[in-house]
Amino acid sequence: MKYLAAYLLLVQGGNTSPSASDISALLETVGVEAEESRISSLLSELEGKSVEELVATGNTKLASVPSGGAAAASSGSAAAASGSAAAEVEEEKAEEAKEESDDDMGFGLFD
Repeated sequence: MKYLAAYLLLVQGGNTSPSASDISALLETVGVEAEESRISSLLSELEGKSVEELVATGNTKLASVPSGGAAAASSGSAAAASGSAAAEVEEEKAEEAKEESDDDMGFGLFD
């Protein structure tokens, strides 16, 4: 993944056809030892393809991945029970948020 990310960063930076030395140099700037075999494998897979084409193909594959939640309950009593449970969870979250805001005494993480 890091090799692909380096390739995409180089393309985004204006290098339309990054070489193996470009990718390894970029990775070495952040302290990562580059494996030439993986870089050459990546470049052979990407040869003749544009980044736009790769992203479009990835988007179509990603669209087929199911990402829905659980199915809704069919009975009215189950829906009412889940509704009251959800209200209890919301109340607990609100209480926790209030406790957390009291604990920080007005100091933020980046102040």
